[in-house]
Parts: sequence; structure tokens; C-alpha cells
Amino acid sequence: MTGLWIVLAAVGVAVAFGGYRYVTDGRAKRERPSRQRQLRADQLGADLGTGATLVQFSAPVCGPCRTTHRLLETLTADDPTVIHVDIDAETRLDLVSEFGITRTPTVLLLDRDGTVRHRIVGPARRPDVLDALGQVTGSAAA
Repeated sequence: MTGLWIVLAAVGVAVAFGGYRYVTDGRAKRERPSRQRQLRADQLGADLGTGATLVQFSAPVCGPCRTTHRLLETLTADDPTVIHVDIDAETRLDLVSEFGITRTPTVLLLDRDGTVRHRIVGPARRPDVLDALGQVTGSAAA
């Protein structure tokens, strides 16, 4: 009987954790002013966008990274002032450590000065990315 209770407890914990991840993954969270850091073009290896820059940390074996990449490419194709830069987290451990990247995909939304304004952990959601972009660029989300 004790084994049954252990299994039920494990299932309960797994369901609760899955529900938490479902609710929080892919949401654009505003960076607190005390945690806002800058990412320069020379660190990035690419120019910053004149409106905003979406920096995606991904890994070659990450399935959700490919989905996020396609979404961000689609969004940046519509606005020439927004740039999308994909960084392989395995090769840029310096940036992973500096910006506290713990999972892939993680997207950092930078303003035109390179300051991290929003962070999206997990597969990005189109409405959240558009809303965050609107807040950073000052334009209405499409």
C-alpha cells in the first residue's frame, strides 16, 4: 500500500510541475531594472537592430528552438528595424553564464541600445513576442 501512495505522490508532483511549465513557458517577462544588462554588438557578433534585437539562445538538438527560430524569423521579416540573432548556447558559454541562460530556447529582447528589456524562456508565443516588441519599440503589435 505504501508503494501506491508513493506512485500517486510522484504523479501529483509531475502533474503540478507540468501545469506550472505550461502556464509560464514562452511568456515574455520584463527584466527588472536591477537585472538589466547590456549586450554589445561586438559580443553578439552582429549589428543591433535600430528598433529592437531578438537574441535567441538555442541548441542543435532542441526541437522547440527550431519552432521559436521560425516564429522570430517571420516576425523580423515584417519589420526591418528588428533583428533576430540565433546563438548556439554550446559555443557561447560566456554569454550563457553572463546572462543566466538555464534552458533553451531562451530569447532576450534588447532595445536599440542593447539593454535586455524582456526575457522569454521556453517556446516563444507569438502574442507575447508582439506585445513585448510593441513595448520596446513603441509601436502597436500587429
